[in-house]
Amino acid sequence: MKKSIYPISFLLFAFILIACNQKIKKNSKDFTVIDPLVTHIDSSYSPKTDFFMFANNGWFKEHPINPTDRANGIFVTIQDTVNAAIKKICISSSKANAEKGSNQQKIGDFYTSGMDTITIEKLGLSPLKAEFDNIDNITNLKQLTEEIAHLIKIGASPLLRIGVGVDDKNSQQNACFFIQGGLSLGQKDYYFNTDKRNTTIRNKYQKHLGKMFELMGNDSINSINIANTIMQIETDLAQQSKKLEDLRDPYENYNKIAVSNLNNAYKNILWNELLSTWNLKNVDSVIIGQPKFFENLGGILNKYSIDQWKNYCKWNLINAFASDLSKDFADEKFDFYSTTMTGVTKQKPRWEIIVKQTNKNLGELIGQVFIKDYLPKNTKEKLLEIGENIKSVFAENIKELDWMSDETKQKALSKLAKINMKVGYPDKWKDMSSVTISPESYIQNIINVNVWMFNRMIDKYGKPVDRSEWNMYPQTYNAYYSPSFNEIVVPACNIIVPGYEGKMADDAILYSIIGGSIFGHEISHGFDDQGSQYDENGNLHNWWTTEDREKFKTKTKLIVVQYSNYVVLDSLHLNGEATQGENIADLGGLVVGYEAFKRTPQFKNNEIIAGLNPSERFFLGHAFAWMMNQRDESLANRIMNDVHSPYKFRVNGVVSNLVPFYETFHVENGDDMFRANSVRVKIW
Repeated sequence: MKKSIYPISFLLFAFILIACNQKIKKNSKDFTVIDPLVTHIDSSYSPKTDFFMFANNGWFKEHPINPTDRANGIFVTIQDTVNAAIKKICISSSKANAEKGSNQQKIGDFYTSGMDTITIEKLGLSPLKAEFDNIDNITNLKQLTEEIAHLIKIGASPLLRIGVGVDDKNSQQNACFFIQGGLSLGQKDYYFNTDKRNTTIRNKYQKHLGKMFELMGNDSINSINIANTIMQIETDLAQQSKKLEDLRDPYENYNKIAVSNLNNAYKNILWNELLSTWNLKNVDSVIIGQPKFFENLGGILNKYSIDQWKNYCKWNLINAFASDLSKDFADEKFDFYSTTMTGVTKQKPRWEIIVKQTNKNLGELIGQVFIKDYLPKNTKEKLLEIGENIKSVFAENIKELDWMSDETKQKALSKLAKINMKVGYPDKWKDMSSVTISPESYIQNIINVNVWMFNRMIDKYGKPVDRSEWNMYPQTYNAYYSPSFNEIVVPACNIIVPGYEGKMADDAILYSIIGGSIFGHEISHGFDDQGSQYDENGNLHNWWTTEDREKFKTKTKLIVVQYSNYVVLDSLHLNGEATQGENIADLGGLVVGYEAFKRTPQFKNNEIIAGLNPSERFFLGHAFAWMMNQRDESLANRIMNDVHSPYKFRVNGVVSNLVPFYETFHVENGDDMFRANSVRVKIW
């Protein structure tokens, strides 16, 4: 696609670019504006041709992707801001003479243990010696099953996944789930796609397996043989696994079965040993996510010898902890999973790696400090204000739908009204008092946290569902919708906008990024292809009329076709089926975000900021929300593993369906950003 010039006068552009560094009059007060929306523009692109690049390439040209990153943009910038705050928390905690068992002691000692590279190098593989010894002592299927269960408990990922959480058909009750797993490449297609990119990844993966076993003390020939066997095992598991797009049907993934019937339905799997090792002795039923996988898992278990399975267990153990061991193991894992898979050529500085790990493991404790010391005032109040406005507009949009019957509308409105919005940070923090952290053993600290997290999850079985629980930290730049809880969770640091640190951005930016891309997006998930199958109480239950559901499917098919036609790299197309839920949420979020913004004084008064009118600022704000430039390897990896579309299409794909965008940037029939009315998608 060729670049073209945005068809407005050069004089106007000159004014905009000069204005962003001059004093702009607003509310009768002069102030200096360095406006990111303006400085990010690359006017060699036209918004009619490629709005994403028009809005963001000015920033991309000035900020190439760091060799330590797979991408660069708003998420990296915000994460850098958050990391700097967490680093201060970690360092101050490590220097404090904190009481043993206190939050500060745990944060400080975890960080200290990770930064102690001298000890880590000296220890080499020895922190895992007891675990390897346990694997070496396996002599039969019973012991193998118990070891697999143990490895899952300490943080490895062999064979399958276990979860205890809300029952999809009874949201008041916690259930036990078994899900397909055991694929170190992540998704089924990596094992079978024959294109050059995936063939290269498979070949390098086998070499990586061999190198890891050499580092563990095996000779080169034996390591190659072990690598070949592990690849065969994972390929067998992949053969029985569902593809990413086939995991989207919640009814297909809900197969409840009595524990007493497990051995008959899924033979040669020692279910009692699994459940007993996880202390799930009183479970009466479980939910099988993918029956075909478990129907064939017993046969795969019997296909290979105990010694071959022992090597598979060793691989899963080392793969889980290699990044946290001595440099030779960490470098080898980085070379495959970062360089080969995502194109990253250089590791991050040690402090950044350990800050990330400390936050991953003790984020619940760090968050309690973060919300007090590192957020703008009134963060929670502003987020709630925006969220309530978005929710109100969503309700009005439902009432005005021309494709949905009144009967279904009333149920949709009832579901919307019951969506609980958790904003900022939890009222109740998880109790980590039982977790032991010391400065002596970095690996043991990680294992201790993993075991605590696993046991906490298991302990939920048989207890009432805790609806106060959060599954993100306040310092996490992300958000989520839970269909079983019928709630959205928006952590506090979503208030951060680069260029506006420590203060609030204008409403055009807040309502595009926070209103549309966060609140609107997450609320829309309650009404996407998956979320729409759960009722107002969070139960998997059809609340639609047959006719309305068919109309809805017709509309979702349009968005699947639209995104499936996008070419990401070479001949690699976007997976429209796998990404449809996120695409529906992106579209619905921006629609309600814009409608909510229209109610603000900034829009009503047609307030010009940095030479941009309210609508221009809003849509440029949406592009800012997804301002990320990715490496080709990272893009290819995202297509294979992620249900989110690449960032460019989260912008261009959405705005190309919106008439207000056309009106704002004068998009007409024949322009690349134009979509004919017959294929233009409007759902919510």
